[in-house]
Amino acid sequence: MLAALAAASLTYSMMQSLVVPAVPAIQRALHVPADRASWAVTAFLLSSAVATPIAGRLGDLLGKRRVLVAILVVVALGSALCAIPSLGALVAGRVVQGASGGVLPLAYAIVRDELPPGRRPSAIALLATMLGVGGGLGVIGAGLLVEWWSYTSIFWLQVPAFAAVTWAVWRHVPAGDATRADVRIDWAGAALVSGGLVALLVTITQARAWGGSSPRTAAGAGAAALLLATWAWWALRAPAPLLDLRMMRRRPIWTTNVAAFLVGVGQFAGFVLIPQYVQDPDDGFGVGPLVSGLYLVPMTFGVLLGGLATEPFERRGGARALLLAGAGSLAASMALLAFARSTPLEVCTASLLVGTGAGATMSALATLIVTFAPSGETGAASGVNNVARTLGGALGTQIGAALLAGGAAGFTPAFAVALGTSVLALTLAPLLPRPLEESTPAAAVPGATTREPV
Repeated sequence: MLAALAAASLTYSMMQSLVVPAVPAIQRALHVPADRASWAVTAFLLSSAVATPIAGRLGDLLGKRRVLVAILVVVALGSALCAIPSLGALVAGRVVQGASGGVLPLAYAIVRDELPPGRRPSAIALLATMLGVGGGLGVIGAGLLVEWWSYTSIFWLQVPAFAAVTWAVWRHVPAGDATRADVRIDWAGAALVSGGLVALLVTITQARAWGGSSPRTAAGAGAAALLLATWAWWALRAPAPLLDLRMMRRRPIWTTNVAAFLVGVGQFAGFVLIPQYVQDPDDGFGVGPLVSGLYLVPMTFGVLLGGLATEPFERRGGARALLLAGAGSLAASMALLAFARSTPLEVCTASLLVGTGAGATMSALATLIVTFAPSGETGAASGVNNVARTLGGALGTQIGAALLAGGAAGFTPAFAVALGTSVLALTLAPLLPRPLEESTPAAAVPGATTREPV
């Protein structure tokens, strides 16, 4: 079961990252400008942000294996659609692939349901490690595939990979709870939160092109605020809301989500800005796309290192200490990139620290959410946590892009912003759950199932 879930996490992560370095090749192959080719990334980001919390909640209601298998089938079909050499087909396929955002929350929830408490931390660490390793391998693999074949090969290879993972999940993951006939899905809440997230992400990703003070940016931010506020009002009054805001207001949950947002900035800064920096001919080393991927190899090893250290670290200090250690590693990497990046060794060291911090924080965030979310809300809570990390990454990426637009000198302030958010995550320490809290049941949320201690 755990091997099947790990394979699903790895395949999902590689699929997510493969497209990022392939955007220039897509632009050349389809003869489209850069802003239109970048929608291969933006469309996935928008769709994933919407699908992640909804898929997690559907898994809580309808059975996690069933929803996970359905998502994997849909993503395989989306991969085939992306392989058609057309920008419209590519963007539509990436929207379909965004359903894969539910893979990780469902995998975490299945681990909670099926494994005894003593085995959950190491299982969650494995899934988080596969997520980070897949991201690094995806960037490196994309460079090789684009260099030797074409961008469509990226998607054709995904089809059999997702087919194999789908079979493994169906064959080896227990069915869990059967579908309940009385399930009522909060479609109004789904529409409101989906619209709000789409408006927010579109505004974040397009603010630089539109202008920070333009009417479109203001309208997008206003629409996002209105839709999300309306959803919050609805969620507090609906008898069976899509996401339980009362649960989200609990200190262990909201502090973990804030931490996810803050460390997301640092993680994505490493994944996105390091390849851009080493390719820059002025401030960086002027290497090609294929060589730039090699600078992410230390990051991949760092994720493995962070994952291997997770279990003994958590056993001694708890998930809170692991999260703070990971945020400290991210802060150290961004400090190095901001102020000491003149040699390949320094950049590779920073890459290693980014990976170590990413592996530790992803594992710690997942453990904290699984520990404190009520048993019937694990999938939805994990989905919200992933969305928080994605929003942090999207905001950090756009801030970095805006700073880089001013010239090569923009790398220093871009890395400094990621350093600041990583340090800010460390200041949450007094509010994060302590080891004693992690070992005892939290107070039950009104109307929710009391969770067992982890």
